[in-house]
Amino acid sequence: MGASEENSALFPIFVLTLMALPLVPYTIVNLFGAFKKKAAKINCQCSVCVRSGKYHKSIFRRISNFSTYSNLTLVLLWVVMAVLVYYIKHISTEVEIFEPFSILGLEHGASDSEIKKAYRRLSIQYHPDKNPDPEAHSYFVEFISKAYQALTDPVSRENFEKYGHPDGRQGLQMGIALPQFLLNIDGASEGILLLGIVGVCIILPLTISVIYLSRSSKYTGNYVMHSTLAAYYHLMKPSLAPSKVLDVFIKASEFMDIPVRRSDEEPLQRLFVLVRSELNLDLKNIRQEQAKFWKQHPALVKTELLLQAQLTRETAALSPTLQRDFKRVLELAPRLLEELMKMAIIPRPPMGHGWLRPAIGVVELSQSVVQAVPLSARKAAGASSEGYAPFLQLPHFSEAVVKKIARKKVRTFQDFRDMTPDERADLLTQVAGFSSAESYDVEMVLEMMPSVTIDITCETEGEEGIQEGDIVTMHAWVTINRGSGLIRALPHCPYFPFDKEENFWLMLADSFSNDVWLSQKVSFMDDATAIIAVSKTIQESKEGSGASAREINVAVKEALEKVKNGSRLVMGKFQAPAEGNYNLSSFCLCDSWIGCDAKSNIKLKVMKRSRAGTRGGFAADETPAMEDGIEEDEEEEEDDYDDYESEYSEDEEDTKETKSKGAVANGSAHNKGTGSSSDESGSEAD
Repeated sequence: MGASEENSALFPIFVLTLMALPLVPYTIVNLFGAFKKKAAKINCQCSVCVRSGKYHKSIFRRISNFSTYSNLTLVLLWVVMAVLVYYIKHISTEVEIFEPFSILGLEHGASDSEIKKAYRRLSIQYHPDKNPDPEAHSYFVEFISKAYQALTDPVSRENFEKYGHPDGRQGLQMGIALPQFLLNIDGASEGILLLGIVGVCIILPLTISVIYLSRSSKYTGNYVMHSTLAAYYHLMKPSLAPSKVLDVFIKASEFMDIPVRRSDEEPLQRLFVLVRSELNLDLKNIRQEQAKFWKQHPALVKTELLLQAQLTRETAALSPTLQRDFKRVLELAPRLLEELMKMAIIPRPPMGHGWLRPAIGVVELSQSVVQAVPLSARKAAGASSEGYAPFLQLPHFSEAVVKKIARKKVRTFQDFRDMTPDERADLLTQVAGFSSAESYDVEMVLEMMPSVTIDITCETEGEEGIQEGDIVTMHAWVTINRGSGLIRALPHCPYFPFDKEENFWLMLADSFSNDVWLSQKVSFMDDATAIIAVSKTIQESKEGSGASAREINVAVKEALEKVKNGSRLVMGKFQAPAEGNYNLSSFCLCDSWIGCDAKSNIKLKVMKRSRAGTRGGFAADETPAMEDGIEEDEEEEEDDYDDYESEYSEDEEDTKETKSKGAVANGSAHNKGTGSSSDESGSEAD
């Protein structure tokens, strides 16, 4: 009985240990990450962002943001641990040392007569004949009798003096840290115990597994539904204009799951009137167009109107229920746009290239959603091919302000950025009527905006020149610079209610044929991951070329220094096409800022094969046959190609001009660019 009780007392300690082993390190890591995020202010500090309450939140909003499932579970587990500690401290008993003099109530060195007298006194109190209580009987047998025997019997006294117990050396006792009800099993509780074991050990894990698998089977690793990816893949077309990307984007299954209520009809009607000019409706047949719009699936209508509310900043017209749906749409938007981008640049037959035109449209839509800028503002106006959209992301700017500063020959956003701070301050205060505080806000945002530089080379490793069929390796260093000196930063986007990290898409593409040869997502938010990746890449590359250990170490150190200074290495491989000169372009597009993209031209010269064998999976003349129906579909879709001109769209005359002046040396380019007005220089190599 005593051993059973002792084992039961150990059960809380056993549970506490199992909980503490994973919980303590997990909590330390989370706290370290939270303090690290607070240590570096990487978000915009302008007055517009401060007033938005996005970063400086009230205590209620902080509690709301903290109340995630993971955080609440963490707090609950710590509460359980605190209860266990309290229980162990107040309920558990210490191991009692056998002390016969204390048991009999005597002092050490008592005489035999005193021992007998004490024994008789306690016998009257605890002997079974005098006291029928079972606990008294147990205490008399286990303690009083053994204490008297240890002090009167010579053998027992010798065992007590040697081993501390009248019965001699005590063996090691081992127990099981289980609760008492599991140790005292009788016929009535066996069935309940069996059901409990089956339920906890078999049924519960199976139920959790079935629920997890049923849900995970619907989603990808980026928490996007497989049905959404299938829809995006089939709806993506090579000639998809940027203005039509929104029509594809809203067909995600996640948006279809957002409930459509009867109470939403009236506020959606009011919202429709406010954003009608952005819906690409034919004004000549406005009634028929409106009727056609409302005949769409209600979820599509609701999603498009909510997105247009974000783009036009007409969120004040939303009802409380629509506000919740509005935030849900914007919460889903970044990862859905990322998957839509992947569907645009995914390699497709016959050449294994992605499509440039829809890819640019997806990035432009992402920029507009994050910055809350209407797509119509991106259309070319006057001397600016990018419209006035980049100005609208600045605090206190409006279309009227853009028109005022345009009279002072500030035609493009790049012209505005190239001005000195004093010149900008004079322009804004004297021409636009800004106060000094508003002008300072603009300067703060401009310092947060990235300036991107691309240094790119394409070569066949270990060979001179590029021949048809070679496996060409692209090395690109993408470098970011800000006026604030930060490398990792969150964009200024006070109208987007969630934290949004900057991401860049690097693409090597042929603008004339609309093909994306290589593409990769680039992030500047995690230096540790970038350092590990570039170290491994440089080391493997140098080892493959037969470099010495010293040369490898020097190359790795140089690469690490570049990463710490705000550069990222992007590498990719592609098979050289047939013999000829190819005018390629490298695009580095930001998904959060408008007007911060970089572009450079690369002239790739592919020579006729003179080396033995082919260096790829198939030669240029062995490409797989085009799938039936694709060529005809593309010819039919060419009619819609000129629907909307992106700031990166190039016509045939631009391509011919690029060919005539020769963008850069064969397979290499170094360019610093912001927006579409990137400088192009260099000469063709022989």
